[in-house]
Amino acid sequence: NFDKVYRAVIAANEALEDYKYHLVGGAAGTVSPMGWTWQGGNAGTNGGRLYGMGVDQVLQVEMVLPNGSHVRFGPTEWEDASGDGFTVPRTKVVSGVCRSNPDEQVEEKWIWEDCPEEFDIDFGDLWFAVRGGGGGTWGVVTSVSLQLHDMLPYNAYLFNLECYSAIGPLFQEFKAKYIMAPSLLNVTKETSLACGSQDFLVFLFCYGEEDVIHSWTKFLESNDSTGPAEVACLRKISPENLPGYIVESAKSYAEMVLDPFFSNPRFPGKILDQAPLSLPPMFARVLVPQSWLDESEENINIILKNAISAPYYSFGGATVTGHDQANAVTQAHRDAAAMVSFFEWEATDEENFWGNLFPKMFDISDKTKFPPVFGSNHAGRLHTGPLKEDWTKPCPREWTFEERSEKCISFQEAIYGTELLSRLEAIKKAVD
Repeated sequence: NFDKVYRAVIAANEALEDYKYHLVGGAAGTVSPMGWTWQGGNAGTNGGRLYGMGVDQVLQVEMVLPNGSHVRFGPTEWEDASGDGFTVPRTKVVSGVCRSNPDEQVEEKWIWEDCPEEFDIDFGDLWFAVRGGGGGTWGVVTSVSLQLHDMLPYNAYLFNLECYSAIGPLFQEFKAKYIMAPSLLNVTKETSLACGSQDFLVFLFCYGEEDVIHSWTKFLESNDSTGPAEVACLRKISPENLPGYIVESAKSYAEMVLDPFFSNPRFPGKILDQAPLSLPPMFARVLVPQSWLDESEENINIILKNAISAPYYSFGGATVTGHDQANAVTQAHRDAAAMVSFFEWEATDEENFWGNLFPKMFDISDKTKFPPVFGSNHAGRLHTGPLKEDWTKPCPREWTFEERSEKCISFQEAIYGTELLSRLEAIKKAVD
């Protein structure tokens, strides 16, 4: 889990003269680098907007396939893609090897060789499908090599919930604009990309050059809320600003949440975790397109007005340009401004999304290709897309599972879209 991985990176950094390495990962300590990564890996707390999504950190995969083969594979040929706006090379060729002594239990004695002639798995397809299509779908992942990055200065900010009744909506607006539309605050895109957050209203996590407090102060001035008490509602997390917090200068999110102020006293020295989620059965998060948001400043207000919970801000920047163009993460993820829950328990909220918001946000002109809409994280167990015969109508909640399966867009199709799901299903059939 990420608790062990983060603490291993911290230990490696502490053994160096320079605190050098940064890992892109999930927010909770018990989240698995495997499950999180293979579903895409939204890194709102760990610089995903600077470094890319979880799948973009993968260098090599080792797994056992359904046919029993123990394989290791990764890219071996690339081409420059900077002319198309990408910051990493495009993967051209993926190669792999098979373990020839599967009965040997001592890893140091494992022998990796060219796969036998009868081995008919396409490593390029497998590399594509595993990264974004769910690792366990294609086999049992036993090991993964991840890219580390140079450490940047780290700052985290906390909004005081005692201020919420007075200026909570103002902070929601500020945070949304700072992340999704920074020019509205006279903040540069580069400065904005230094920051992100998971779906907690009160936090903002930043790496590199940024000046959140200065921007917050200017924003308050523009809204005639210039008192020192209002400015102080947002504060940098430090011992001076947060009674009970003791880490003098946390160098990363992981180091910060190891502080006793955040960690669970039952598990001292472990990375912060959350209680197990109890999600509504019809819950899903929508990948709100940046292109739609850019059409009008009013669209920011529409998001905040209709959102059931705080948006997940981990998109833009390197999530768009920092990948090898050979993965199953949907274009909806790559092009998102934020991931937002617009409905949970109330059927009327779901009706509002499919009937009102969905047709405005997404291109549904081609009725043979349902677009990718949802993130695959934290989904309700019974959720589906809309009716197959009318995409602006939700799947009736009172229907049986069999009726919903027959007459509604599947949740898989609502995540991947018709075209990508078809490709993944073909790869799945070949792998099995």
